Order: sequence, then C-alpha cells, then structure tokens
Amino acid sequence: MHRQSLPRCDTQVPKAAVSVQVLRIFMPIAFKEWAVTVRALAEGEQLITLRKGGVREPGKAFRLAHERFFLYPTFDHQAGDLVRESHQPELRRALEEGVWSEGEPPLHAFTSGAPVQQPDRVRIRAWAEVADHFTIADPRCVDALSPFYVWTPDYAERRLGWRRHQPLHVLLLRTYRIPRPVTVKVKDEYSASPPWVELQRDLPFEGTPVLSDAEFERASEEIRAITSEAGQPVLA
Repeated sequence: MHRQSLPRCDTQVPKAAVSVQVLRIFMPIAFKEWAVTVRALAEGEQLITLRKGGVREPGKAFRLAHERFFLYPTFDHQAGDLVRESHQPELRRALEEGVWSEGEPPLHAFTSGAPVQQPDRVRIRAWAEVADHFTIADPRCVDALSPFYVWTPDYAERRLGWRRHQPLHVLLLRTYRIPRPVTVKVKDEYSASPPWVELQRDLPFEGTPVLSDAEFERASEEIRAITSEAGQPVLA
C-alpha cells in the first residue's frame, strides 16, 4: 500500500543538545507517567511517549534531562476516556501499580473527573532508555504514530495543541522489566515535581528487554520511517 506523504513537521533533537544530569549522590532517577502507560511500556504495547512542558518545569518547557530512567506510575489526571477502547481493561490492571492502605479507588473514579486518592506506595517494575528523540508540530504526525501508544489519538493531538508555540517531544523508548518489582514510598514532593523524581533507594539498571532486538528494530524502523516522511532526516 502506498503511504501518503506527510508534510515536513519533525525535527530530531541532536544528542549533543541533550543535557544529562549527574546526581550528586547517584540515586536512581524515575520518569513519571500514567500507570496505564507504564504497564503498556512494560508489556511492549507502547514504544513512545509524548511530552510538552508543564507548569512545574523550568521555563514551562520539557527538557530531556536523563536518557535512562525507571518508570514511575502515577494516577494524577489518568482518565479512562483518554485511553483507547481496546486498552480499557488495562485501567483495572493498572491499579496494581499502586498500594493503598485503605483499599484501591473504584475504577469509576477515573471517569468521574474527581481527584483520585494517591497511593501510599507505587511499584517500580521497569526502566527505559531513550533510543531516539524527536519534536513534531503537525497533528498528522501524531496520528501516524498512533499504533505505538495506547491513548486515544484525540488525546495525543490535544497534547500537541497545548501550548501550541512549543513542539511536541516524541521519545522512542527501549523498555526493560526488572527481575523483581519493588515498591517505593510516595512522597508529597513527588506530586509537585517535574516529570523527574529521585528515588530514595538503590536500584540497578538490570533486567530483560520487553521486546527482542529484532522486534524492537522492526518497530523502530517503522517509527523512523514515519518521522522521516514527516520531516528532516534523523541526525546522528
């Protein structure tokens, strides 16, 4: 099937421009993402994540401060109607990523629009490394990448439309499951922090990739083909 050419709308972020932060006490860093997204990444059902700057980030712009990090599941703003229908059953399973002393919140809490009680602890079961980093500015690019995320395309395009003067960052992630999930205490400052949190326990970057080398390479080639049609070639 002939693929329709997309407009030039993609710019890869040169690796030389990526600032990698070195922690003074070498505690592991985690990247906050919806619990349902963390599960999808850890099962190989999602390969990319999409980011723009938030109100708590310096200059309200996203900055890739780390290229390898653990995946920290959150329940803030995780709305069921923003996850595609085929992945709706995972919303219930995603509750396994949190530990509540007074019991799990009901599933309908994620569709009511009301704030969801945060867990006392969360489970860390995977880590990821950034295999590529792009910025895009055209909604057709977001739609073309939809096979590689579990959100609704409408929600992904809303991420693009927010702060329209800023491009949308696309991170291609190689994800690994750690041998045994661990739980970490949820601290108040985590909810008020940018997407990066410092975990207060020692965790080695070890484990099994969720996709084989061949599977990941095939998917990566397709993602890069989409972005190649959409804009500038990948920069080394």
